[in-house]
Amino acid sequence: MKTFKILACLILVSSVKILSSQELKSPPPGGNKKAVVGEQIGITDVTIHYDRPGVKGREGHIYGTGIVPKGFSDMRPFGTSKSAPWRAGANENTTIEFSTDVKVEGKDLPAGRYGFFIAYDSLECTLIFNKNSTSWGNYFYNDKDDALRVKVKPVHLNKSVEWLNYHFSDEGESVATIVMEWEKLQIPFKVEVDLVKTEITDFRLELASGKGFSWQALMQGAYFCAEHNTNLEEGLSWSDRSLLGERNFQTLSCRSVLLEKTGKKASSDSAMKEALPLGSMTDLHQYGRTLITMKKPAEALAVFQMNAKKHPKEFTTYIGLARGYSATGDYKNALVNAKAGLLLAPDAGNKSNVEGMIRKLEAGKDVN
Repeated sequence: MKTFKILACLILVSSVKILSSQELKSPPPGGNKKAVVGEQIGITDVTIHYDRPGVKGREGHIYGTGIVPKGFSDMRPFGTSKSAPWRAGANENTTIEFSTDVKVEGKDLPAGRYGFFIAYDSLECTLIFNKNSTSWGNYFYNDKDDALRVKVKPVHLNKSVEWLNYHFSDEGESVATIVMEWEKLQIPFKVEVDLVKTEITDFRLELASGKGFSWQALMQGAYFCAEHNTNLEEGLSWSDRSLLGERNFQTLSCRSVLLEKTGKKASSDSAMKEALPLGSMTDLHQYGRTLITMKKPAEALAVFQMNAKKHPKEFTTYIGLARGYSATGDYKNALVNAKAGLLLAPDAGNKSNVEGMIRKLEAGKDVN
């Protein structure tokens, strides 16, 4: 009998362990919703995991209450934190992860995954990025683990938002605003990346791998340096390596730009002279447009004329001539070529664009 009781006890303990390890999936408690949102800023991945509470008829009783307390709260005896901010969501930690170093509201924050908290105040909220991203909610928050605190002003909304959400707005090449909104309140904060630094660092790593044998990848790195006027000598070294793989319009024209930017005008002209005969109709057209943006109208017109000679009576080359003549102030010849191009417009969109060019030229205005 005693042996039977011992066996029964062991079976019960074993069953409990099996049940705990085989727990079925179910929605988060409280009717909240799990969510994840992410976006790239430059090449930096930003990912936010959070639980979404609903207003559920509590409008006007969310902020400054037990739901979203003002400032910091004592979480004992359920947790260990004597002074915890709001968990910026529901249930488990809200977390935010950056794949590279960033600036939040102008302050440095290293790459990593952080627990995200908000100390709410109606006039100014404190956003907290905490190195402990695995705790449950804010019950075990410890300010000694804070990596960064910034202050932002909340924004009041005219329309209520039922389910808490995070989203990205005001996106630029190297900046975005992350917005938390719930009920009639938004809490925005700006995240910036050093695009040039992160790109160059990434290029170095990638070009030391198998991609370092690809002329396309090497040219991409070199062109980035030229476009952003940075690390020009390093860009030239990548350009040299790209030419070992392929001497074409792309590699040679990229090298020409880098040589000019580093003060080697004669070498730049020589590289471009070799590149031009190798260019396709599209290559030459785009290069001509680039010269216009660089305030080199005479050189641009010469390229458009070369393109027209190689590819006569084409829509693209007629439009190139129209742009080239217009850039030099010769609106009469620009108009002749624009009208010739109109007859060859490949679709309604292009036809409409050329008609707009014609109207500008007839009014004596540059089309570029």
